[in-house]
Amino acid sequence: MRMSGAPATPAAGRPTDAERVRSILAAAHSMTVVTDGVPTEVRHLDGTDPLGRLHLHPAEPGGEMEERPSIRMEFTDIAPTPVRDRVRARVTVAGRLLTPYRGQNAEGSTCIEFLRAVLETPDGRRTSIGLGELEAASPDPLAPYEAGMLTHFLDDHSELVTLLLRLVTPQPTADLVRALPLAMDRYGLTLRLEERRGHRDATLAFPSPLDDVEQSGAQMQALFSAARRRSHRNTLPA
Repeated sequence: MRMSGAPATPAAGRPTDAERVRSILAAAHSMTVVTDGVPTEVRHLDGTDPLGRLHLHPAEPGGEMEERPSIRMEFTDIAPTPVRDRVRARVTVAGRLLTPYRGQNAEGSTCIEFLRAVLETPDGRRTSIGLGELEAASPDPLAPYEAGMLTHFLDDHSELVTLLLRLVTPQPTADLVRALPLAMDRYGLTLRLEERRGHRDATLAFPSPLDDVEQSGAQMQALFSAARRRSHRNTLPA
């Protein structure tokens, strides 16, 4: 997929829906490809955005009348940590197969007439994303590394998850059973607070959005320092 134009401007502290889709695709290790109603599981993706092998074209007026095989690519974004309700989102990219692309350095690629991309979230929100939005968006710089970073954080530094609870507003109550890292992107770290009845998510914003994965260590240290200061203030005598 050829990228053009500048990235869409996100709302403060959160990615756009198109950026989220691009991030999910960039981190995908498997997908389901459905052609003319027949599903095929594609596993062990090589760690690159699968759209890199696809060339998406706008739908042409009247093209739906032509006999072209349909194609649908389905991706499921699953939290890498053992939280409740691990599915974080689902993405579907649908279109019709065209003549295989024969351009320069395009061996093995596929040419598709783009129809729609849909982002579905656990809260029931379902958003359609146009080709222009998808092309202009960039994946989050942490997307390919997020799973490894979160599992390392939980496995080797679980005590720091407890420390970060000092930054959660409103503060967790006695109903809290456990807290686990759920997600991380260039804007911050999200914790899932699992309570006796249900759960809620709390996002701790980084001091500034990341431009590169190499900046993640300093930003996490900033969160830890802020949590320690909060803890110190709470223990001072009145």
